[in-house]
Amino acid sequence: MSVADSNSYAFQIMAPPNLNLNGCGTTKTIRIGSRDSELAKVQSNEVIARLKQDESLTEKYDFELVTMKTIGDKILDKALAKTGEKNLFTRELETALKEGDIDMIVHSLKDLTTTLEDGFEIGAILKRSSPYDAVVLKKSIAIAQQFKDLKDLPSGSKVGTSSLRRIAQLRRTYPHLVFESIRGNLNTRLRKLDEGENFQAIILAEAGLKRLNWDHRISFVLDPEKHSCLYAVGQGALAVEIRQNDQEMLHVLKTLNDESTILTCLAERSFLKQLDGGCSTPVGVTTSLSMDSSDDVTDEKKQRIKLSMHGRVLSLDGAEQIEANRSIEFGHVSHQNGHNDFGHGDVKRRRVDEDFTGINESIVRNRHLMEEASFLGRLLAQRLIDQGAKKLLDSCKQIIHKEMENDLKVPNIRNKFISS
Repeated sequence: MSVADSNSYAFQIMAPPNLNLNGCGTTKTIRIGSRDSELAKVQSNEVIARLKQDESLTEKYDFELVTMKTIGDKILDKALAKTGEKNLFTRELETALKEGDIDMIVHSLKDLTTTLEDGFEIGAILKRSSPYDAVVLKKSIAIAQQFKDLKDLPSGSKVGTSSLRRIAQLRRTYPHLVFESIRGNLNTRLRKLDEGENFQAIILAEAGLKRLNWDHRISFVLDPEKHSCLYAVGQGALAVEIRQNDQEMLHVLKTLNDESTILTCLAERSFLKQLDGGCSTPVGVTTSLSMDSSDDVTDEKKQRIKLSMHGRVLSLDGAEQIEANRSIEFGHVSHQNGHNDFGHGDVKRRRVDEDFTGINESIVRNRHLMEEASFLGRLLAQRLIDQGAKKLLDSCKQIIHKEMENDLKVPNIRNKFISS
């Protein structure tokens, strides 16, 4: 049976053990699922290398990488938002996880929907790399060293990106440029940039370029303030998805977790979930976390955490924009059991999001921390909704739906909202 035949699978809570005899002992092989792209394999091998640093794990487990192509990897002729599909980069992998063919999946967190399919959860989130976007100039242009910023590119220059979020924001700031869709893995996109005539620059995630050791191709990084380009929810972070309540895998993964990253990304994912946004909507964020302590810095209970967010929703063409900022401060021990009655709009400080966007609550020391992070995201989203963000997002979805209908009638029609 093919791992892609999702209709035939029966759900299993635990995968059958895969045992190998090593000398006098017995080890279990943990099978780690990954997309078949070069970047995905690098990220998965990074997780495996981290796990192998723990001698207590290597005494019990071997680690095997299992790769497969996803729907998102196969669709190369259109913007992903126009497919109308969810879980484009996760579906085949989740099917294999459900069946027990693999034990966990390494994802770019930004690819994971804020509502996971039943039976799955996020068992680990690693320390975040750069969340920012980076501009890569065509080699011939970069060598000439003429341009230090997008504003320096000549009028009519074409910039490629697969992100509606980037396009909507950058069209507001750089109306003299033409932004068009570009698909394919990073190698493919760089080849299209350097060997073709269509693009003078492309925009990619800085974290992905660095993980592939392509730092030298980064012409400049898009600063959220200077370039007015907020990053994607979860961008730069790696997550590991497991079967729900798989205590063995939670134990295996426990040393990988970075609490600050978990809290900031939970706030972002809660923000996106409350907005009912996704890959087909231009939504950007920036999030920061800082800690202050009393004079007794050894007393964890006296630490105060400040979590700040800036959220933005735009129309597809970037003509309309709604944004807001919000911060909250909280400690490791909640007041009134962590459930105060103050709120904003439809958001109360209570457990509205029971599953924390699919993140297992045990991977953070204190559930209260996750409640506060989730609350901030929902609170900021509600502030934008009160300003009209829902209508803006619904309009985006309607336009995309019409484009999808046109694609069915006219093959390879140009995506009007990503091309001037």
